[in-house]
Amino acid sequence: MFSRNTEKLESFVGVNSYFKGDIKTKGTLRIDGTLEGNIEVDWLILGETAQLTGDASARGIIVGGKVEGNIKATEIIEIKAKGEVSGELATSK
Repeated sequence: MFSRNTEKLESFVGVNSYFKGDIKTKGTLRIDGTLEGNIEVDWLILGETAQLTGDASARGIIVGGKVEGNIKATEIIEIKAKGEVSGELATSK
């Protein structure tokens, strides 16, 4: 997970869940299911089973699953070995 000043996990989309719509929240969001929409959070964790179709914006993002959309992080983006991104990445690191 994030090694610097991460906030506790506050929101979660489970592995067997499907969500359609935009999410804007404070804190950390973990997604293991499917989400169609845009995300704006402090920290975002996409597990290996996650499928995101939409754009994501956060301070830090970990990608373990599949993303079809643009990702923007003000601090860091980490793409794990099984992570896939089809879109543009923007980050300072």
